[in-house]
Amino acid sequence: MRPVIAALLLSATGLTLTGCRAHPPPVSPTAAGLNVRDLVDPAAQAEAEDLNPPDQLAILGERLRVERKAGSADRPPRHVLCLSGGGAFGAFSAGVLVGWTGRGDRPTFDVVTGVSTGALIAPFAFLGPEYDPTITDLYTTIRTRDLYRLRLLTALLGESFADNRRMAARVDAAISPAVTAAIAAAHRAGRRLYVGTTEQEGKQFVVWDVGAIAAGDAAGGRELIVQILLGSAAPPGFFPAAEIGVTVDGVRRVERHTDGGVSQSIFFRPPYVPPEARSDPAARDLAGTRVYAVVAGKLYADPEAIRPRAISQASKNVAATVYAQTRRNLQQVYADCVVAGMDYHLAAIPPGYPAPRSSLEFRPAVMVPLFEEGRRVGGSAAAWRTLPPGAGPGEGPLARAGTALTHRPRGPAQPVLGPDRLIRPPASDRGGIPAVPREAAVK
Repeated sequence: MRPVIAALLLSATGLTLTGCRAHPPPVSPTAAGLNVRDLVDPAAQAEAEDLNPPDQLAILGERLRVERKAGSADRPPRHVLCLSGGGAFGAFSAGVLVGWTGRGDRPTFDVVTGVSTGALIAPFAFLGPEYDPTITDLYTTIRTRDLYRLRLLTALLGESFADNRRMAARVDAAISPAVTAAIAAAHRAGRRLYVGTTEQEGKQFVVWDVGAIAAGDAAGGRELIVQILLGSAAPPGFFPAAEIGVTVDGVRRVERHTDGGVSQSIFFRPPYVPPEARSDPAARDLAGTRVYAVVAGKLYADPEAIRPRAISQASKNVAATVYAQTRRNLQQVYADCVVAGMDYHLAAIPPGYPAPRSSLEFRPAVMVPLFEEGRRVGGSAAAWRTLPPGAGPGEGPLARAGTALTHRPRGPAQPVLGPDRLIRPPASDRGGIPAVPREAAVK
């Protein structure tokens, strides 16, 4: 009897294995090389876009902005530059500035704001094109070992996974007494430089007037600026927080400041108005001001197959939150422009560019191509889009009333990263083009 049962079990097992080979389980769209953005429920999508056209709000906003801007033509334009966070992707932002200089129409900025990697670029963008070699060197020659050292064995009991003392030494050298004096002189001339950090315990976004600190009489101004920049560029848990001494009603305290991008990815501040002119509505009028937002990254993440591992899924969800926050912050800047009649200009890494997977990978092989892409964008007459995220082709939400979908490209082509770690153009555009290894794409 036992041999018969064993034979039956073997037979059943063979049938099961044969069935599995004949009918493999379906894979995710991304694993198949498809961009989920382009998988459409035609009827539901058409109805949603008829009821709420994705560009309708932008059209109304532009109409209001143009009306609000009318009458500002006889006033010299003011220029505000907003630099986002993005780690090593700051190489793109640096390239945009250098390319803009090469084009010949880069203005002197009345205001520069920066967060995280944008905070490190901001002082040199503020001081002008003569500092282009500084940011070029910073973002094309540095390697991971020049900035930090991992300390995984002590990370669980310590405050961070990495020791950033090497980065601190570089920032200290870059913000020299001469650079600090130049920032102070520009501040006294009425220009403004702001950097954002996150106060770790209160989880509050803090905007530092770096020019006022540079121009102030208090001792240690340069050292404080260095600490602010290090704090703004310190992802919590990865780099240690910057400890900044403060005095509260005469009592000395210590605050801990980390990555400003935790609270806001990018922010706007208006040009300076002297106290004696602030009661004059015309002096405070922002109409005609030109606002430039440079994003060290893409507006929308490249599709990527996620491995069924808790850590992988958690990290990807955090990344999705950061992308969404960046878009919301850019939309807020656009809303400010609409209400005040300011011109809105936005530059980000193009959708089709094969961006690296990690913003903490500092290698010339990765950062030089990012820098050159930024220089190409910054040097182009079509460098800037004038509408916020969500108003471009394929940027609206997907609408579905069921699960029967069709592949219909809704926007610019994006690389798709499957589980085999290869970049694939979307299926509609790929044709006979072979998949490109990511390492080859960024060299």
